[in-house]
Amino acid sequence: MFEVPAKSDRRKMEASMSRTISKVFGVILALLSLFFVFYTARLLYVTQGLTSIRGGGQGAYVGATVFPLLALVFGWGAWRLLRLKN
Repeated sequence: MFEVPAKSDRRKMEASMSRTISKVFGVILALLSLFFVFYTARLLYVTQGLTSIRGGGQGAYVGATVFPLLALVFGWGAWRLLRLKN
């Protein structure tokens, strides 16, 4: 009636799914990294290199620090996931 696949077949399927999931998450992280690279460039352009910040706009300094760090972290994660060889 219902046949359970052999262990080797099951492992191959799991490895294949694992690679697919890694690739999907790698692409998602790469897109997030690209977004934060864009947003950092946009922030620097809009604030003219952080020289023109409106009163009470110190959040621009936070963004100028956090956005590139997020871009690097997401980029590193994408690089690691997309290079996985199972």
